[in-house]
Amino acid sequence: MLAELGKKLAEKWLTLLVLPGALYLAVGVAADRLGHRHPFDAARLAGQVGAWAKTPALGAFGGQAVLLAAVGVAAAGVGVVAQALGSLVERLHLAADWRGWPAGARTWANLATRRRHARWQHRRELAGRARARAHIAGPDSRPAALEAAAEARAAAYSVSTEEPVRPTWSGDRVHLAALHVRRDFGLDLAALWPHLWLTLPDPPRAEVTAARQALARAAMLTAWAVLYLPLALWWWPALIVAAALTLTGHHRFRAAADTYATLLEAVVRLHAGDLARRLGLDCPGPLTAADGARLAGLLVPRPLSSASPSGTAPTLPA
Repeated sequence: MLAELGKKLAEKWLTLLVLPGALYLAVGVAADRLGHRHPFDAARLAGQVGAWAKTPALGAFGGQAVLLAAVGVAAAGVGVVAQALGSLVERLHLAADWRGWPAGARTWANLATRRRHARWQHRRELAGRARARAHIAGPDSRPAALEAAAEARAAAYSVSTEEPVRPTWSGDRVHLAALHVRRDFGLDLAALWPHLWLTLPDPPRAEVTAARQALARAAMLTAWAVLYLPLALWWWPALIVAAALTLTGHHRFRAAADTYATLLEAVVRLHAGDLARRLGLDCPGPLTAADGARLAGLLVPRPLSSASPSGTAPTLPA
C-alpha cells in the first residue's frame, strides 16, 4: 500500500509541478537565447543546445545526473511558486472575503461589485420591459416578442441570476448555492457542510472533490500566465502564451465554479435529510424548510458557560 501511495504521489508531483515547471524553464531558455530579434529561429536555438551538449562536463554520467537533478529541483521550485499564485488567483476569483482585503484591493472589488450590480439591474429592467411587451403583443408578433424576452432574460442571467454581491461571476455563482440553501431550508451552508461531508457516500464525495480540484487546476493556469508574462521582456511570443493561458484559465474557472456550486446545492438537497435522521430528527422524506430549521439548531454550537452546573470549571480535553 505504501509503495502504491508513493507511486501516486510521485506521479502527481511530476505531473503538477515538474513537467509544467520544466516547460517554463525551456521557454525561459528560448527567451534568453532568441530574444526579440530572432523569436522563431529554431536553428539558432538548436545550435546553442548542441553547443551546450558538447561541453566536457555533460559528457560524463555525473555531469548529466547533476544537470538532471538541477533541472528537476528548479522545475519543482517554479511549480511551487505557481501553486502559491494559484491559491491567490482562486481567492481573487471567488472573493468570498473581499470586504476584508487590503485597502487598494478592497476598493477595486467594491467598484467591480457596483459595476456588476448596475449592469445586472439595467439588464433586469430591459428583461422586464421585454416581458411586458410579450404579454401585450398580438398573435402575429407574439413569437418574436417571446424570443426577445427570453434573450433579455438570458442577458440578465449572464451577469447573475440574483443580486450580485461579489466582484466576480464565479464568486457570485458559488455564493448563490449558499443563498439558495439558506432561502429554501434556513441552513447556513458553511455550518452545515462539515457535518454533511463526513456523512456523504463515496460517489458524491468523489464528484465534489473532482469539481474542487478542477477549480484549483483552472486557477493554476492563470497563475502560469502570470509567470510567463515577465518572459515577454526578452521574448515577445511569451505574451501570446500568457494571453492563451489567461483566457483558457478564465473560461475553465467559470465552468468549474458553476459545476462546483451546482454540486454543493444538489448534495444538500439529496443528503441533508440523511444527516438530520442521523442526528435523531424525525425526517421521513426529503428535507423541508421546517426540518432545516430544526437541523440548524443542532448545527450551531451553544455558548460555552464559564462554569459547570456544579460551580466548578469544566475540564477541557488536552
